[in-house]
Amino acid sequence: MRAYSLDLRQRVLADCDRGLTTRAVATKDSVSESWVRRLKQRRRETGEVAPRRPRPRQPTLAPHADRLRELVAAHPDATLEELLSMLGVAVGVATLWAAVRRLGLTVKKKCSGRPSRTGRMCSRSGTTGGPPSRRWTRRGGSSWTRPGRAPP
Repeated sequence: MRAYSLDLRQRVLADCDRGLTTRAVATKDSVSESWVRRLKQRRRETGEVAPRRPRPRQPTLAPHADRLRELVAAHPDATLEELLSMLGVAVGVATLWAAVRRLGLTVKKKCSGRPSRTGRMCSRSGTTGGPPSRRWTRRGGSSWTRPGRAPP
């Protein structure tokens, strides 16, 4: 969507200065009332009425798609962080994830959450498997439950 022209902005503000209500100005110029209010506020606070510069586009990994496919095929168990370091491009993990999803690839999920009671969840983490740790044991109570057991 393109920004409204400077000419339209000046006409809207001129109508507001003549005493027309925000609703009347918005209806007359076919813009939203909230845009008129924001324009008036911006002029009051900063003195600017011109459109702002467009934001820079997000970095894309389209030029690196083939290399990314090769890395995922060669290292199917690599996490996003590991793929990012192997790719050698200065982008965020979210950008890499969007590129991987766009290419229809799947990658290993990170080990997170509660340790499993029945077996290992991840071979790289030292806090996997075994009985649940104390930090995950709920203690205490609330106004509608009985108080928890005292720790041993």
